[in-house]
This record gives sequence, C-alpha cells and structure tokens, in this order.
Amino acid sequence: MSTVSDTEPAVAPVVVAALLLEASRFAHQLELPGPTGAQIFETTGATRSRAYELRSRLAQLLPGLLRPVGRPAAEAPPPTASPTEALSRAALDFVCSHPGCVHGGPRRRRYTDKYRRFVVELQRQHADLGLEQFGAALLLPPGTLSDWLTAPQAAAVSTSAADDSDPSVSVSDAELSPLLPQLESILLAWRGWRGTFLDFCSHVRDHLHISVGPTLIGNLLEACGARRRRRRAGRSPDEVASRGSFQTFHPDAQWVGDGTAISVTFAEQRFDFNFELVVDCYSAGFIGMAITDTEDSDAVVNAFADAEQTTEADPIALLLDNRGSNHTEQVDQALGDTLRMRSTLGRPQSKAHVEGGFGLLVQDLPPIVLPSGSEREQARHLAGLVLQAFLRGRNHRPRRDRGGRSRAQLHQDQPTPEQSAQARAALEERYRKQQLAHQTLAARQSPERRRYLDDAFHRLGLCDPECNVRLAIARYPLSAIVDGVATFESKLRAERIQPDEPARYLLGIVRRLAEEDDGFELAEALIDARLLAHDSLLAPLRAARDAILS
Repeated sequence: MSTVSDTEPAVAPVVVAALLLEASRFAHQLELPGPTGAQIFETTGATRSRAYELRSRLAQLLPGLLRPVGRPAAEAPPPTASPTEALSRAALDFVCSHPGCVHGGPRRRRYTDKYRRFVVELQRQHADLGLEQFGAALLLPPGTLSDWLTAPQAAAVSTSAADDSDPSVSVSDAELSPLLPQLESILLAWRGWRGTFLDFCSHVRDHLHISVGPTLIGNLLEACGARRRRRRAGRSPDEVASRGSFQTFHPDAQWVGDGTAISVTFAEQRFDFNFELVVDCYSAGFIGMAITDTEDSDAVVNAFADAEQTTEADPIALLLDNRGSNHTEQVDQALGDTLRMRSTLGRPQSKAHVEGGFGLLVQDLPPIVLPSGSEREQARHLAGLVLQAFLRGRNHRPRRDRGGRSRAQLHQDQPTPEQSAQARAALEERYRKQQLAHQTLAARQSPERRRYLDDAFHRLGLCDPECNVRLAIARYPLSAIVDGVATFESKLRAERIQPDEPARYLLGIVRRLAEEDDGFELAEALIDARLLAHDSLLAPLRAARDAILS
C-alpha cells in the first residue's frame, strides 16, 4: 500500500492526518468502521502534536461551512462615536499628556488651573450639550463645572515650581550616589507633572518604582533648580537659632555662656549675685566665669575675658540665650571676630553644656555662709574664689562618657586644619541663616506697628538691641499692642512690677490681651451663628403659622 508521502499530494500530510482524526471521531459516534490514530500517523508520517492542533482548528471551521438559503446578511456599519464619547476621549488624552492635572479620590478631586482652562474651552466648542451631560462625560460634578464656567478667573490651585535654585540647599554625595541612574527619570517626570508634590512622590514610588522619600526628592529637585520649597508660615519670630542635635567640632571652636543666681549669707544678711559661666562645647570644660550684681552685658564680657585668659584662645562662636542684655553692642565689641549666636528658644538642651555645669554646682557646692561681717565686694570676691576652685577641680575629674578623660585633657586636643576649616564653614553658614531669618521676619511686619513699637521702646527704655522682641510683638493686632504698652507703662509708674526682662514682660501682656480679644470675637461669632440657626429653624414654622392664619 502506498503512503500519502509517496504520491506527493497537494495537501500536506499533517492536514490529511488532522482530517482523518476528525473523521474518525464522527465515525465512532455513528458506529462506523474507521482507522485508528496509530494507523493514521503511521500512514501519513505526520507528527502527533501538530496533527491534533490542526484537528482542533478544523473542528472550529466545520460548523460554518453550510450557509442558510438566501442572500448573505449585510454587515452592520461600525458604530459612530457619540458626542459624549468624543469628550471623554479628549479629556483622557489631556490627562495622559499632563499627568497629575487631575488627582484625588472619587469623593474629592483637585484640578490644576491648566485643566480648568481646557474644560472651559472644550465646553465652548460643545455649547449645544447640556451641563449635566457635559459634566458626566468628563466626570465633573455639576457644581464644580458651573463655578468654572461662571467665574473662570477663580482658578484652581496651581503647582509650585521655581526656576531659580536656592544656594543654601545642598544634596550630599551619599544621597546622590545611589540615585544617579534614576535622577534623570525623576527630573523628566517632574517637568511634565501638573499635580501636587506629594502626589508626585507617590507617582515616583508607585509608577516609576523608585524607592525614595519626599524629603530626598525635594532636595534633588531644589538642588537642580526644578522646584523651590514653600516655607511654612506662622513660625515664631524668636525661633532663629539652630535646630536639630547639637554639633561639636574641636576645642575652642564654640563656647556656651549663661548666668544663674547664687546667694551668699554674711552676718545673717543675704546677698544675691549673678554667676556667669562659659563652657567649651567639645570638652565641656568650665573655662570662664564672672560674679556680678545682675545678669547683664558686663557679666558676659567679664566671663568671656576670663575664658580667653584661661585658654589663651579665641573661639569661632559664642552661644548665648535670647536675653536682650546678651546681644548688645558692648558684647559685640568684646567678642571681636567671634560669632555671637543665639540658642533655640524654649530648648534648654541647646545649652546643655552650661546647664549641666549649673546642675553640678547645685549638687556639689554647699551654701555659702560667712560668720563674720564684711562688705558686699568682699562677699562677691569670696564667692568667686569658691566657685573658681570648684570648677577647676571639676575640670580634672575623669569622665565615664568620654573614655575616662577629664575636661582638661579633652581641651588639650589639637584640631587639624581641616577640622578648623570645617567648623568655621559650618558655623558661618548657620550664622548666615540666622541673619537671613531675622531679615525675613522683619520684612513681614507692618511698618506702622514697627514705628509705634520703636517709639514705645525708646520712651520706656526697654532693651531690645536686635529687635527680636519687637518682631514678636508686631505679629499681634495694633489694638492689642497699644493696650499692652499702656498697661505696661501704668504698672511701671505704679512700681507694681520689676521684671528681669521688661521687654519680654511686655510681650506677655500683649499676647494675653490678643488672646482675650480673640476669645471675645469667638464668643460673638458663636452667638451670631446660634441666632442664625435659631431663625432658620423657626422660618418654616412661621410660614406654616401664616398660612393657617390666612
């Protein structure tokens, strides 16, 4: 018997095998004799997998071979796009070309100004459609669409971007090195982004699959000049000192000074003095001190001079608290080239070195009580000797947290030129930021309030050399400022107050009066709101009564 391959038919052997396999299925259903699968494959020489694949395709074609009697049915024309479908496609194309122009959830969405203008222009082109049909095609609430069409100038919130970079912003090499392959992707995505910054951070994380946080993305964009951060408003004007953890450099790079009250009892008479202390930040050594009647500029100058004599060095910076007497021209002249810096208000840990010294003073120094009589100067001199002996003894006591080395040993460490340059650069940069913050706060204040406060401080003789207290007071309404100055002046005339910091005492009065005014305004607003709600609730009842009476 000849095979199919011997006769070289026009139909391929694998097709013949598929046809015979399908025919054998029908022969088995009709109980007719037919070849087996082994006989088919042996005779045709076709492969099993290909033959069964073609058999499946042949089985799908068989039902359509027989057509019904009559003319073939005409093919239905392709559906034409409805006007709403064209609108939806146009909106989808705009959103794809401007990622982030529409963002938010189904309950509350936000739109950029550019998308709003696109919708307004699109509605003008399809003015024949109703607003409800037009809004449904673009998934816009009717109220939002109506507001856009009646007040086009009321644009949505625009994105925040800047062309100029801030020279104070820098990104470290450690942050940039793992991002170099992905930095270009982030910058290209930001150029076409029209949404908010936080949504862009989510887009980078979820869609670009770049695992970085918002802080690092903001640093990268700001360093490249693609975006400038919006500074938060409402920061306290007194908050001009450094933030974060305290940074130390090397001996005599930065000193910290502060004062505290001490008492000396002599012949059953008590004398109160101010103990001004200067501490080296690196070694925590007590290097300078002064005993004065009050905590004033003379105390800072004398303690600083004693520290210079002890160490025979000039520091790069001296950190002082925000007391007005610490920041006068007298102090600046005594410091010379040393940077005078402010500690963070309300954060004693920014002066931890000197505050710790005062804590040790309270623990280790017994009360100074002299049995014999003397003059005030002799009592002050004796207090200075006692304190000097105590502090110098503490300087040579080993410290567990510094590897058993004493403050005196730590202070003898010599910095390298690189360490000195790094410390000077960091402190000068921090000092520059403080000055810029002070200038920014001054520019935000009302000139009328500043002039009034300048006259009041000059008339009352209040100490505020750098205008920090005046900047804080100028935040409040003019009525509260005027009432506060009058209240403060009346208390001074009546000799009812003797504050250590008169300027800050005035700030407290103004703050309290402003809070009282806010409370009165809140109470009036609550009363008006309750009356309005009462009237709105009674309106239907009045209408029903009038209908009954009529």
